[in-house]
Amino acid sequence: MIDTLVIATDGSESVGRAVDVALDVASRFDASVHALYVLEESEVESAPEAVREEMHDALEDRGETAVGAVADAADGDVTTAVREGRPPAEISQYARDVDADVVATGTRGRHGENRFLIGSVAERVVRTCPVPVLTVRQLEDGDDAERANA
Repeated sequence: MIDTLVIATDGSESVGRAVDVALDVASRFDASVHALYVLEESEVESAPEAVREEMHDALEDRGETAVGAVADAADGDVTTAVREGRPPAEISQYARDVDADVVATGTRGRHGENRFLIGSVAERVVRTCPVPVLTVRQLEDGDDAERANA
């Protein structure tokens, strides 16, 4: 039984399918939904000191927009949160904090091809999260039509 579902979002277009699938799962189980965005502190720390505050504010705004988009897509209430830190660790900690039954995430986000160099957030969450993780792959442009015809 799924009572609490966390949707980890980075605000990218590729997370859209993961949000749709996760909201469908939550609806089927009448689960409470949490939308989480993690402001990656290393992005801010690596910026020139003169622009760190502006960058932090911009990333925080991006996070609010990302979790707001999840809330807008849902039929019911969604608890939203924006946290700071390392995304895999924060996602896992948030799942523990809200006693989540499952975490849903997309498999390709903002960092795209860099995932091969630094490892994807989704992969790290799968390896470290104390609860089951539902990963949802973004379909290629033609995949939706192929599946509809199958």
